[in-house]
Amino acid sequence: MTDPTENKNWKSQLFTFRSYTPIPFLIVMLLFSSPTIASLVAGFLIALVGESVRFWGVAYAGSETRTTGRVGGTQLVTSGPYSFVRNPLYVGNVILYLGVGIMSNALTPYLQVIAVIYFALQYSAIVGIEEKYLAETFSGWNDYASKVPRFIPRLSRFVSGQVLVPNTKRALRSERSSLLAFASISCLLCVIYIVRGAS
Repeated sequence: MTDPTENKNWKSQLFTFRSYTPIPFLIVMLLFSSPTIASLVAGFLIALVGESVRFWGVAYAGSETRTTGRVGGTQLVTSGPYSFVRNPLYVGNVILYLGVGIMSNALTPYLQVIAVIYFALQYSAIVGIEEKYLAETFSGWNDYASKVPRFIPRLSRFVSGQVLVPNTKRALRSERSSLLAFASISCLLCVIYIVRGAS
């Protein structure tokens, strides 16, 4: 029988190192990349949507979204993108990685499908421990969770009465590394396209 403590520790470790789990995907993507103009443009637009969703979420939730130690949070955010879906940053990540995979045109469509499944499974495991903390910490969690989906956004905004002003300056500071990584990978794929086209 599986020890529940081990399962919890496994998920906690996955939460702690979640910033590094895209690395295998990125390595395979770069090794097998074969970008075209169409894949670069289409993938970039999709990835931009993903990064925009991330940025929107961070503008409301702040730098707490970067926590890599213990699961935590000082407030239950239910406004902005959180009024449509409980985990906008993870949804944004999946869209972002899908877009970058399409940009690379690597092992299409297998790498892109595997990437979506890979990150969906990872985030499902992580969300379990995050939501356990939220349920134990915030009295409004059960009502919020019963009305706002975990990953598939609802079509209408959930009205919680919470008034938060998005802080774009704070979001820019927090998202600096993600934006830099996105820009760097996009430029690298463009360089690969130019070099291979010239050879």
